Amino acid sequence: MISRARPFLGWALVISIALHALVIAAPAWRARQLSQVPLTVSLREMPIVHESRVPVPEPPRPILPEKKQRHSAARPALTPVAPQTATLQRLTGQAARIAGEQMARELLYPVEAIERGLQGEALVLLFLDESGNAVAARLEESSGHAVLDAAAVRAARMLRALPASAPREALLPVRFRLR
Repeated sequence: MISRARPFLGWALVISIALHALVIAAPAWRARQLSQVPLTVSLREMPIVHESRVPVPEPPRPILPEKKQRHSAARPALTPVAPQTATLQRLTGQAARIAGEQMARELLYPVEAIERGLQGEALVLLFLDESGNAVAARLEESSGHAVLDAAAVRAARMLRALPASAPREALLPVRFRLR
């Protein structure tokens, strides 16, 4: 039995080496075949898009960490209002009611803000799709505290299924009050 096993092992070794050589050589052979195929590239003329038809939203502003105060006097929140904010309308009516209900469920008062006793109101610019779902949100007016601003923007991005009557871009005030 031992003498019959050795020729079988020899043939198995030869077949294994041949298969491995084939696997190793196949990519180089395929690359050689592909390099012989001519590559044709043509440029198409891009359609002209008029700026008046395509509104481009302003890029979101980064939320910077709040600076530590050395004295206990409260500083007023002095944030410039973008000129665009004056032309936008606030969310009103049924859309405001539904947004308020959803914000009550989604808005989490940050633990850090509770511990520090932070309160304020942030104004968030909300971008809605045709279905009334928030596709983007950005901070328009700060509450004076970065941690509250971040929570307001995060919660506004979670809004879903607002009425079709809601404007596609609207301002949403988000209040943080400790009781």
